[in-house]
Amino acid sequence: MARDALTPMLASPGSLADLGDDSRWAFEMKWDGVRALVHVDGGVRLMSRNDVDMSVSYPEITASPPPGLTAVLDGEIVSFDEQGRPSFRRLQKRMHVANAPAARRLAASEPAALLLFDVLVLDGESLLKKPYTERRAVLESLTLDGSGWQVPAVFTGSGADALATSKAHELEGVVAKRLASTYLPGRRSSDWVKIKNVRTQEVVVGGWTPGEGRRQGLIGALLLGIPGPDGLAYVGKVGTGFTEAMLRDLGSDLAPLAATDSPFIDVPRADARGARWVEPTLVGEVTFAEWTGDGRLRHPSWRGLRPDKRPDQVVPES
Repeated sequence: MARDALTPMLASPGSLADLGDDSRWAFEMKWDGVRALVHVDGGVRLMSRNDVDMSVSYPEITASPPPGLTAVLDGEIVSFDEQGRPSFRRLQKRMHVANAPAARRLAASEPAALLLFDVLVLDGESLLKKPYTERRAVLESLTLDGSGWQVPAVFTGSGADALATSKAHELEGVVAKRLASTYLPGRRSSDWVKIKNVRTQEVVVGGWTPGEGRRQGLIGALLLGIPGPDGLAYVGKVGTGFTEAMLRDLGSDLAPLAATDSPFIDVPRADARGARWVEPTLVGEVTFAEWTGDGRLRHPSWRGLRPDKRPDQVVPES
């Protein structure tokens, strides 16, 4: 397979109870960032899950490729806050930047790091059919830890202990990977299982309602959906989790997407009242408490846009 044809393998949502025997699994921390395939061959190219070149946005990651390395690596771009925790909100400042001088300024003030957890190709040889244990051993042998590049530790033995560690460090959860699993580009597999401490859901923005009071002239709430077999299914609206700057930016992003008709197949009349519809092209992410019986998000809170995702890649989390 050509390196440019590779896309990331995806994990299925689940729980520790789904795994069975812990000894058959490795456990990695689930990092709150942007997935990247890293093409290294004299230079560094960072490709998103939807095959967008993100290299210009992260000059501190691409500036110094490991000497002599020719490989395709899998990892996550993360920005850490002052307490050393991954901050998706902080990373938001970096995700849209396509101007090289602006990206360099942000790299100095809001640096990002590349956390690596797999190797797909090395020196022109595909490792996709090798089991996880062999790929992980190869990755660790490359000694890639350095400025801006890290290979985080992997846990074996107890999934409960790994999940407790992730919670203690205020991380999103863990990804369990079957030790014998091969790498399946572009596929969501039960050989990788994501187990979360916090429930999150990617959503497609299909409309918005105007704000009132302190939000006069800004967005009051976003109307959200998830693609299904019959079209864009409405899953509720979100009006919390925004900063004023985020609301202004969202207003600018949504203005050129204005549409006459609702993109949803089943939006309730009460939620549709006063709504401004948009073409359903922007993907965002929310946290939420649970799914209601009628398929709505309970107590959603906005986390930010996901420019690394396409609407057709959005699926309901369990």
